[in-house]
Amino acid sequence: QVQLVESGGGLVQPGGSLRLSCAASGVTLANYPIAWFRQAPGKGREVIACIVKRDGTTNYADSVKGRFTLSRDNAKNMGYLQMSSLKPEDTAVYYCATGDPQIATQTSCRRMDYWGQGTQVTVSS
Repeated sequence: QVQLVESGGGLVQPGGSLRLSCAASGVTLANYPIAWFRQAPGKGREVIACIVKRDGTTNYADSVKGRFTLSRDNAKNMGYLQMSSLKPEDTAVYYCATGDPQIATQTSCRRMDYWGQGTQVTVSS
């Protein structure tokens, strides 16, 4: 059974930092793409970080570019999203996802196969 579990969310002040983790089981994450999504209240789910090429090149949404970094630790079978300079508009439920590498590349991570339950990030003073 493939499972992804996000953790690390919480309440943080504007300008602060958080590191989200994505623990994978039932799949060797090193062999598959990792993407991070978020869904704010009243909005649809959006891609914020995505590996769009087989060489590992990562795309970021303009809203988070320069502030968020996607990474992975293959030995731990974990994915991460490091977030800094957080803004109130970053408040959302954050999800990690994985799936078929070719489909992920073709769809710019719009279609993924496996999702975590999400972790809440709230940025407020």
